[in-house]
Amino acid sequence: MKILYANPSIKIKKYKGEITKKINNIINSNNYILGREVESFEKNFSNFIGTKYAVGVANGTDALEISLKAVGIKERDEVITVSHTAVATVAAIKNVGATPVIVDIDKDHLQIDTDEITKAITKKTKAIIAVHLYGQSVDLGTITNICKKNKIRLIEDVSQAHGAIYKNKKLGSIGITGCFSCYPTKNLGAVGDAGVITTNNKKIYNKIKLIREYGWKKKFFSEIDGRNSRLDELQAGILNIKLKHLESENKKRQKIAMLYETKIKNQKIKFLSKRKLSSHVYHLFVVKTKNRSKLINF
Repeated sequence: MKILYANPSIKIKKYKGEITKKINNIINSNNYILGREVESFEKNFSNFIGTKYAVGVANGTDALEISLKAVGIKERDEVITVSHTAVATVAAIKNVGATPVIVDIDKDHLQIDTDEITKAITKKTKAIIAVHLYGQSVDLGTITNICKKNKIRLIEDVSQAHGAIYKNKKLGSIGITGCFSCYPTKNLGAVGDAGVITTNNKKIYNKIKLIREYGWKKKFFSEIDGRNSRLDELQAGILNIKLKHLESENKKRQKIAMLYETKIKNQKIKFLSKRKLSSHVYHLFVVKTKNRSKLINF
């Protein structure tokens, strides 16, 4: 028997009635690009995260790249991020012409090592992309202090931690921007590619909106260089449905994780440490073992 680490079709089937009705309504509306569903999702998501603004985009990689552009990262700037992440994090940095500076992870959480961040800072360092891996926060207290001290922008990559909390604040509300992928396997997943950016900064919010659609404030008049990274109505509609159930789905993940931690009694398997000031939404339940191949086969 295979134990799947993700099975998005189960959630689709679970909410199939709501989703089918929503899709039919969107088709009949004759409004498919940046319409009511996107506006509604942006409002609902910003309320959920606790930010003033949210902008729907085509995918999580675009969320990172557009954020970097919106906060002013340009060619030859350096952006610090972690070695243990998806290629998207580094691709976004390179796509804006900046230089990715890769630092290692700590051994307890497998997340960015804050001591290594300090060593990596130079005069060219303009931003840090902190990746909240597996479902819990990085050491945000230390990282925010480093950013303030060095006047560096903090961008949160929250693609594996939708709904997780650090010090009573949702992840994605602490940095200058929060970047989310809503790829189908995520805790909040669409049925295709989708992404969203959160921020409390009005100026950056307005710039993100311009970059998302060709630099347009008025249709067909480009005020800045932009691109096409629109979240479509169908995906936004499905995300609106699934967002309503995200808290309960995360609680279910936490319950299962607690069961694993209670019932798995094996000295050859070690659990990752949990941060005291962070909730964990268990995008993945990760263990460490020296016998990886044997465990996978078992």
